[in-house]
Amino acid sequence: MNKMRIRKRFKVSPSEGPSEEWSIIELQGDLKSHTDSNFEGKFIGDLHFTKSGTPVLIIGHHLMYGKEAKLEKPFALLEKKKTEDSTEYLVRSIITNKIIFKTRPKPIVGKE
Repeated sequence: MNKMRIRKRFKVSPSEGPSEEWSIIELQGDLKSHTDSNFEGKFIGDLHFTKSGTPVLIIGHHLMYGKEAKLEKPFALLEKKKTEDSTEYLVRSIITNKIIFKTRPKPIVGKE
């Protein structure tokens, strides 16, 4: 049996320009689509912040208010670089925050 050895290396990438701060968005419940397609690469909604810093998520005709929290354990945002003989992972960012949306969505009602 032939075994293929894959080397994996992790390194922190140098800072290129302004650093980006990443957060994880946590939704309580399910996102459902009218079609059976998945959400990969699709527009889901808009994330805004009020003047006081409260996160607001708008998905379709629904509005949700959230809150920011620290993650118990940070996550690493990795970029995979594959060559012929090895695989390398670059650490692009360390994610330490999450935005939690756990209240029921409120319908957006406009004036007519």
